[in-house]
Amino acid sequence: MLTIESVKSALPAQLNTNVSQDMVDQLNNLSTDPEAARVMRDNFISYTNVMKDGKFKLDDYVHAVAYVSYKMMGYNNRESYSRTFPGRYQNLIAAGKTDKDISSYVAAYNKNKLVNLVLEQTLIPVHVLNQDVYQKAINTQADLMLNAKSEKVRADAANSLLTHLKKPESKAVELDINVKESEGLRDLKDTLQEMAKAQQEMIEGGSSTKTIAHQPLVRSNDVEDAEIVEEPVDG
Repeated sequence: MLTIESVKSALPAQLNTNVSQDMVDQLNNLSTDPEAARVMRDNFISYTNVMKDGKFKLDDYVHAVAYVSYKMMGYNNRESYSRTFPGRYQNLIAAGKTDKDISSYVAAYNKNKLVNLVLEQTLIPVHVLNQDVYQKAINTQADLMLNAKSEKVRADAANSLLTHLKKPESKAVELDINVKESEGLRDLKDTLQEMAKAQQEMIEGGSSTKTIAHQPLVRSNDVEDAEIVEEPVDG
């Protein structure tokens, strides 16, 4: 059985002030069938996120949950409506409303925004809902692959199994390994090129290899101003 505390804890904070003992009693007595009432109480707790924006009345949410719960139990729209609103439904009958009129009222309620928001919470993904059918299809294809008289049928069944049961492909991770040349790296490369050129000129001018080896790393403008001093060669 629901209590005021359990209902308040399930609802968005802005709706807690609307929770009363009468409303909790209404929830606990949505159906005379104990199992149906339990399902509705559970659904009331499970789907409260549709009320987070505070756009709907709490009483309307209670009725929407009851209506959707009956639909989940296999009742059609009209049966769900009459069980959710027994007094309202009996008043329509007493007022002499035709079946067409009543059906139109039921259809309008079935399209109600809050009802459909609650209904969306109950939807089960197709692949989960039909898991048993999926396995039966696999079993059928496997049987055809092994026992069909036609080679084509066996080949098609085998190909179908290979296609649908193949191991998921891992996504390749693409890495950008291009090295971007920094300004410092460009300066160093230019310096080395200029140094190599200067050394070539020094060799052509008759400088010794020892003198060239001891030259510092300088830029071209520094090379032009530098004084080259040749060290005496021993022996």
